[in-house]
Amino acid sequence: MKSSELPIPYGWYAVEYIDELAVGEVKPLHFFGKDLVIFRTESGKAVLLDAYCPHLGAHLGHGGEVHGESIACPFHGWEFDGEGMCTKVPYAKNMPAKIQDSPCIEGYPIVEANRVIWAWYHPRNIAPLFDVDILPEVNEPGWTDCHRFEWEINTCLQETGENGVDIAHFVYVHSSIEMPEAHVELSGHHRITTMHSRTPAIDENGVLDQTGENWEKSRLVTTSCGPGMTYQSFERMFTSFMLGTITPIEKGKVLMRWTFAQPEDQSDIQKMYSDGMIAEIARQVGQDIPIWEHKIYQPNPILCDGDGPIAKYRKWFNQFYDGGMDDAPIRLVQ
Repeated sequence: MKSSELPIPYGWYAVEYIDELAVGEVKPLHFFGKDLVIFRTESGKAVLLDAYCPHLGAHLGHGGEVHGESIACPFHGWEFDGEGMCTKVPYAKNMPAKIQDSPCIEGYPIVEANRVIWAWYHPRNIAPLFDVDILPEVNEPGWTDCHRFEWEINTCLQETGENGVDIAHFVYVHSSIEMPEAHVELSGHHRITTMHSRTPAIDENGVLDQTGENWEKSRLVTTSCGPGMTYQSFERMFTSFMLGTITPIEKGKVLMRWTFAQPEDQSDIQKMYSDGMIAEIARQVGQDIPIWEHKIYQPNPILCDGDGPIAKYRKWFNQFYDGGMDDAPIRLVQ
């Protein structure tokens, strides 16, 4: 099965960074297999709508203007608010009856949190079924937004998330010295993966052991809030926090964004090691991308006992497909 055959799961998805949408700004976007328009009203509210004017089909994201709390179509000036209601037809004596009492453009629930604008997507337009997690590391003072990375990848959301519980690939793709240990906890729309692995020791002066003789255990806890939001904290002699977002552009194509934050009071040497770790994580994504883009999705894989909690992850992820997926039972090689 190709990745492009899997449906788009429902959930909260990052559609823009908060600081990249100014008051009065209008941008065209393309997510969920749809052309969209995002704008910020004069009161500062972010709005996401389907892109095309129901009048004669102009794209609101190309030449549309913010008028108060609405966006004005560049073609004939019709105005639409954040609910998709037509608020004004500037040259009409009477509003068309068809648009007086109900939205005429599809709008999306929006939450601004964690330095990101999140939009709720559901294929049947069902209202949000869970909330966005609020993260103190990217919302409170004392943390700096230090690095942002972005990739467009020809794969699906489920494949990228499954990567985090596929422990064997860390050895064969990323050259880990041994297989890490992974434990998965599932709770509603949350998935918490705890991974233990060995890493070279760092002494009190920040010197990394290069002899291969001294190792220490590292523990990484990764939390997923639905299919589109992941976050994790790295803590050794330094601290770094990562917010990962992944948004479906089309079936089989995603936008992956990673934002790293660090405490402002870290020393120069702590920042140096934190920056080095961030660069290595980004480098490893580059190792994953060719595999994601050329593999197929195996709905009925033959797994062995060393593969990690892949089956458990798939059971959790299945809830975000509207109606679920009818995968065959996974076979385990004994």
